[in-house]
Amino acid sequence: MNSQITDTVFQDCPVRNVLAHICGKWSLLIIYTMRNKGSLRFNALHKSIPDISQKVLTSTLRSLECDGFVARKVYAEVPPRVEYSLTDRAISFIPLVEQLVSWAAGHMAGIMRDRAGSGVRR
Repeated sequence: MNSQITDTVFQDCPVRNVLAHICGKWSLLIIYTMRNKGSLRFNALHKSIPDISQKVLTSTLRSLECDGFVARKVYAEVPPRVEYSLTDRAISFIPLVEQLVSWAAGHMAGIMRDRAGSGVRR
């Protein structure tokens, strides 16, 4: 998996590179969902976000693990047990995520009014 975003104009832009990963459709929601849960097994996380497919959850967790936001621990048991937890990097990011969630909640009604007035549906 290529964890580097390629851009011919801003090849080394850290903001663009990092945001391309953590601001995906599911990454922020996964981090936000895990913020107060400690370690979670895959199925427990999947139940917490019911509209995400197993394939997308797996892919997003791998990407977050690759970027150092999620730690994956495999236990040598039968059947095997795998748990996911947030790393210190993700924990330091949570206040920003909570600010974004708060901002979105505070502005959602106005954004929806503006969308309805513009005729653009999303």
